[in-house]
Amino acid sequence: MMNTTKEPSPFARLWGWAADYHSGFYGAVALAVLGVACHMLAYVCIAVMFRLLLSGGGLRECLPWCGVLLAGYGGKALFSAMSTSASHTATYYTLRDLRKSLLSKLSRVPMGTILDTPSGQYKTTIVDRVEGMEPTLAHLIPEMTANALVPLFLAVYIFVLDWRMGLASLVTTVIGLITASQSGKTYAARWQGAVEVGRRMANAIVEYIGGIQIVKAFSQSAGSYRKYSKAVEDNAQYYVDWMADNQKYMCVIQALTPSVLIAVLPVGLLLWSGGSLAVETFLTIIILSLGLTGPLLAAMSFVDELAVVGTNVGEISGILNAPELERPAAAVTLHGTEITLSHVFFAYDAEGPEILHDVSLDIAPRTVTALVGPSGSGKSTIAKLIAGFWDVTSGAITLGGADLRQIPLEQLNRQIAYVSQDNYLFDRTVRDNIRMGKLDATDEEVEAAASAAGCDELIRALPQGYDTVCGGGGGHLSGGEKQRISIARAMLKDAPIVILDEATASMDPENEAMIQRAISRLTKGRTLVVIAHRLGTIAGADQIVVMEKGRIADHGSQDTLLERCPLYRQMWDAYLGVQDKEA
Repeated sequence: MMNTTKEPSPFARLWGWAADYHSGFYGAVALAVLGVACHMLAYVCIAVMFRLLLSGGGLRECLPWCGVLLAGYGGKALFSAMSTSASHTATYYTLRDLRKSLLSKLSRVPMGTILDTPSGQYKTTIVDRVEGMEPTLAHLIPEMTANALVPLFLAVYIFVLDWRMGLASLVTTVIGLITASQSGKTYAARWQGAVEVGRRMANAIVEYIGGIQIVKAFSQSAGSYRKYSKAVEDNAQYYVDWMADNQKYMCVIQALTPSVLIAVLPVGLLLWSGGSLAVETFLTIIILSLGLTGPLLAAMSFVDELAVVGTNVGEISGILNAPELERPAAAVTLHGTEITLSHVFFAYDAEGPEILHDVSLDIAPRTVTALVGPSGSGKSTIAKLIAGFWDVTSGAITLGGADLRQIPLEQLNRQIAYVSQDNYLFDRTVRDNIRMGKLDATDEEVEAAASAAGCDELIRALPQGYDTVCGGGGGHLSGGEKQRISIARAMLKDAPIVILDEATASMDPENEAMIQRAISRLTKGRTLVVIAHRLGTIAGADQIVVMEKGRIADHGSQDTLLERCPLYRQMWDAYLGVQDKEA
């Protein structure tokens, strides 16, 4: 049976995201309508004063209506300001909640989803696309309502005065609307194209800036700059071509729509000369018709926003509707910290290649298990699966007898401290970065963790000590400093399981020795899973697991593997050869 469930429209989804603030938007519309009523009052006053003057009235009769007219303008300004304030307040709260929802969602999706998406795209969605909702929510709802009501009421009033003149007053408006509809037919597709070229430009910029050190080191600035420059030029050229194609429509709309008197004057003069239209009515209609087009053009300017909504909402929904790591809310009972992988198969996505093939492994509590093997053999994938970054494709991983998929993420995170070679530091103080391991830690606990990690002295030597700002990604610190601060963060977390993913891969010998000592203190009495490229650092592990092409080639102690595993013996001989050369 076919699924007949109708997908909600983009505007319906946007309105649903603003559900908590509907009352604010309704209030903004009501205030906008009151502003329209005051605006209409001014035209009524002008029409009445025309009639009074043409019938022989003077200043005495017109003066009260002048007061009403001024009150109408004042009311319009007041209610419009109140409407704008109400709609913007509701809008900014909606955008705030939407951004929080997006960031919360990213914490629940598999790491693969995040790693496979360029960071520039997330920035564009969370910052630019969400911000792109502001005109729709804050302006379109109240202001388009008001701007559409003004010409509607004026047109009705003109038709009441004389239906023939009513038709004449709509001639240029109808032509303008038809032209606008022709222009709007391709707007959504054009905007989607603009989003694509903008995304490519953002990704090129992020890539260029992120790799600027490599670009300079290998003298690739010319080629890399060409890629960046081409993306920028493509973005600019797209908008130039779009505007050039759309200009003919805009010229007609902007030139013809306001020219309402083109039809009103000749038709009115013809009817007046024939004696079927009174002069005071004719003059009143001229004044009223001049008020038709301003609000209408303002309302038409929001049509573009309606076309943009579909693309923006679709991109935001793509993140909000992404598959999650499904976890229960209630904590489970864990019996120890034993980790078991049972016939694990894994692929990053349904269409991608399989990375792990039928992997089974037992990791006993308070032991050291080392994962070794050639690059791309699946070592880091196993470590990240244990940490809960992804769900297995088939098979199971258990911790303390419980399937990881049945353990709430918060509970699992408390059990595991994960340290990699490229741990990220936030653009906050050193103290704040360490405290992320335990948010309620005191300053004394933070400093004790830093001392245990061997970085207290280096932190105190920084310009502001523990209050030194690390910079984005820890850019103000060296690689060794960042690594030791990351280890201090893991120490403060005090988790029973520690995963080290090549934590010393890029360290110089002096830093590596210090970090190894810090790691020894960090892992004492804990279950340790370590990935290392320097086999000498894991020779004493309780269990060494040799990975090859996504499978376990063998596992056992160092001596056992040297005897029976050709791949490990080959890796060990290669390691010893490197050591001899370095000596």
